[in-house]
Amino acid sequence: MNLQTLPGLFISHGSPMLALNPEQVGPALHRLSENLPRPEAIIVMSAHWESEALEVSSAIRPETWHDFRGFPPELYQLRYPAPGNPELAEKVLGLLANAGFSAHANSTRPRDHGVWMPLLHMYPDANIPVVEISLPMSMSADEIYQIGQSLAPLREQQILLIGSGSITHNLRELSWDGSAADVPEWASGFRNFVVHKLTHNDYDAVLDWSNIPHMARNHPTLEHFAPIFFAMGTGQRFSLVHSSFTMGSLGMDIYRFD
Repeated sequence: MNLQTLPGLFISHGSPMLALNPEQVGPALHRLSENLPRPEAIIVMSAHWESEALEVSSAIRPETWHDFRGFPPELYQLRYPAPGNPELAEKVLGLLANAGFSAHANSTRPRDHGVWMPLLHMYPDANIPVVEISLPMSMSADEIYQIGQSLAPLREQQILLIGSGSITHNLRELSWDGSAADVPEWASGFRNFVVHKLTHNDYDAVLDWSNIPHMARNHPTLEHFAPIFFAMGTGQRFSLVHSSFTMGSLGMDIYRFD
């Protein structure tokens, strides 16, 4: 069997409502999946699994977790029943150990919307095994980047690596009623800075996240930005797959790393 090399991705997974109203990013995710070789498996680091220690989901068939409140009832009926892959989880644990990272398996963790929301648009048949890894908030940006580097060889085994977060994520500033016509400069300027640095292969400027202009306003907390560090570690060549904003300042960018 000839395996093809897949990229690493950073996906802005957006509001849970995108499962029902895909806007621009749903079709963009679908097109992306159509243009990639079909993955043998998918590994996702999600902003919605913050942890102290590094953990890897080893569940055989994780439950779909609706880890949000106050949305329409039909959203809670959605399921993403893709299987897990305990053998791949063991391989991930081995690669992490070889890179000096202490990690352990978690067989009970359900699948949060940072995982199933984008995959619902990319692989709606839910028949590709998915392994989730946690976002260890005790680690530095450089260490999360190194996690991505340690798993990058899996790309050559036709395994898709995804960091699922958001390029901007200040929920208090969002226009929830959709009334905001313009993207505020603090959001577009932040996004443009990150894309400019990645385009020019200046990964260090992004890893030095506290000095990015408007960082605190775009990310009052770090967890939705941090998965980009993982994605950056998976590949050295950046390309922009999709860029849009919704609800005023919520960036929906998708980045590819080869």
